[in-house]
Amino acid sequence: MTARIFIPEEDITCSVCCDIFRNPVTLKCSHTFCERCLQHYWETQGELLCPVCRKQCSSEEPTKSLAFKNLCDNYKNQEQEARKEDYCSQHGEKLKLFCFQDKQPICVVCYTSKKHKNHECSPIVEAVEDLKREMNVGVSTMLKNIHALNKTKEDYQTLAEAIMAQSQSIEKQIRQEFENLHQVLREQEEAKIAALKEEEMQKYQKTKSRIEKLSREILSVSETVEVLRQEMNMEDIAFLQSYSTNQCRTQHTLPEPDMICGIDAAKHLGFLNLSVRAKMHELFQNQEPPVTLDPNTACNKLLISEDHTSLSYTEEKQKVPDNPERFLIGVLGSQGFSSGRHCWDVEVGDNDHWTLGVVSQSVERKKLLKMDPSCGLWSVRFIAGKYRAGVKARTELKVTESPRVIRVELDYDEGRVTFSDPTKSHALYAFTCTFTETMFPYFNTASSICPLHIS
Repeated sequence: MTARIFIPEEDITCSVCCDIFRNPVTLKCSHTFCERCLQHYWETQGELLCPVCRKQCSSEEPTKSLAFKNLCDNYKNQEQEARKEDYCSQHGEKLKLFCFQDKQPICVVCYTSKKHKNHECSPIVEAVEDLKREMNVGVSTMLKNIHALNKTKEDYQTLAEAIMAQSQSIEKQIRQEFENLHQVLREQEEAKIAALKEEEMQKYQKTKSRIEKLSREILSVSETVEVLRQEMNMEDIAFLQSYSTNQCRTQHTLPEPDMICGIDAAKHLGFLNLSVRAKMHELFQNQEPPVTLDPNTACNKLLISEDHTSLSYTEEKQKVPDNPERFLIGVLGSQGFSSGRHCWDVEVGDNDHWTLGVVSQSVERKKLLKMDPSCGLWSVRFIAGKYRAGVKARTELKVTESPRVIRVELDYDEGRVTFSDPTKSHALYAFTCTFTETMFPYFNTASSICPLHIS
């Protein structure tokens, strides 16, 4: 189907017959009329005047425009085609109904036929209104979907940025940790080489001293041999007279060689890997905290330090992805426990709003956590100068002196969580229960006074 030409109908309508131009002609005054209408008008009036502006004209003046004629003819053809589309191709009747089963306009004859028997039909106008309303619902749903897709796209963009930033931070820490290890190895290497060089120097100096002593001994014996050779060339009486003395000189005995052992390779190389490994373990075993924070679980108002051992509160929401493991409030330790005994200390200092404890793995992460073991949280909270244990009755704890450090001890097998002040050996509170799933350390603060630090 050719594209339809949209032209205002008044621009191609003859002002005499009020119909689309047929063989249009144009006067010098720029007014256009059907050729036949203009001739009839002049015959009726008896003078050659423009029917619109009444200007005097000549019989040679009307000019035909083939392009304008074609434009008018095309417009009329399109109108005829459009009128044909409004009629049933089978019955020639005007299309007045719409069949919802066949999803097509039909005429009255079609409606009464067997083909559309018992079909749901309605007038064209009503069908258009209903279908447009239905389509608007679909469009509204699609617009909502677009909004949701854009939101998801933004979330993925945020996630991608967070992954890059997290990767760079972790890479920096990895490089620093390995640099620390390399430094320890370099120090151990230097110490081992220094010990080797010290033994080398000691034994070299001792060997050199022996060589110098032997050189002096060789020189002394050589001089004695030379003297004895000279004595042996003397006259017989003189030789015999000095024989006794010279005979004693020949009684030279070699000293027993005091051999020096070589480098003690076993001392320097034996168990080298084990000794270096033990030294590294000794150096680092007290530097790693028992618990580190998992930044992927931290709510968007907590700042996690690069070494994942400190958290602090900020009023400004951080741009972090809303991944499934992230909490609405708080942050978890990176390692969960399903057996054994575990302990970690948290330096609270002057922080005036904190919550510490353990949570079950299946706890609801996108809602505000209730301080109740039945909701999966075993905790102690400090707020408004008061210490409270997280139970249904919100037990207030009697604490005479505010601790600077809180120790959390989890005994999974015994089903016990204990909170204490390690500097005073004073227990604050203890929960007893039966754990049935993996438990994670839980931390939260809503105070910007000072951060919480795990040690």
